[in-house]
Amino acid sequence: MANFGFKRLSVVAPFAPTWREARSAVDSQDVLVNAVESATLGEAVSGATLVVGTGSLQFRKPEQRVVPLPLLAPLVDQELARGGRVALVFGPEKHGLTRDDLSWCHLLVEIPTDPGQPSMNLGQAVAVCLYELAVRVESTEVMSGPAPVESDRLELLAGVVEEAMEAAGYSPRAMHPANRRDLRLLLRRLALSAHDTRRILGIFRRILWRLKHASGTER
Repeated sequence: MANFGFKRLSVVAPFAPTWREARSAVDSQDVLVNAVESATLGEAVSGATLVVGTGSLQFRKPEQRVVPLPLLAPLVDQELARGGRVALVFGPEKHGLTRDDLSWCHLLVEIPTDPGQPSMNLGQAVAVCLYELAVRVESTEVMSGPAPVESDRLELLAGVVEEAMEAAGYSPRAMHPANRRDLRLLLRRLALSAHDTRRILGIFRRILWRLKHASGTER
């Protein structure tokens, strides 16, 4: 990150001994000392309007749009130009991002590696991605257009929709975690504006109120 001029680091549930040791990295003290520790990925990306997951597709079937690394910069450029904030998410080196991790992501970026060795060292993967952004992203002005939606607002909407589904008896309790993950993915694929998010949130809050206050014989 220091090599390519990036300063905002958020670390999710770090392993304390390793994390404390990492803080002494040469010439990267500012990045590490100012890093934000988050308990969950949702907390870490709450203010982002575009969340980009990274990883190999060799052992997973993507459930969101996949873009090759050279095409990532224009998307980031566009998001920054409309006043959004972008989060680039890297998983643990051993197993990468989980399905639940990826449900927070609007899209997945793939580094073009050789099929014989698709896995990369975490530090190398970060360097390759940040280099692409450092040399290609050019946004300096905010353009007018639909206001971007922060991740925590989408999560709020997902929570209300999920609560309405539960009140309506949509599925067994065992399916609730899967429903939440699917809702995260769906809301990000829809690319809602802030205005649309507010409208849909209001609709589902009204539906939920009706479901909770309806008589036992009429719904």
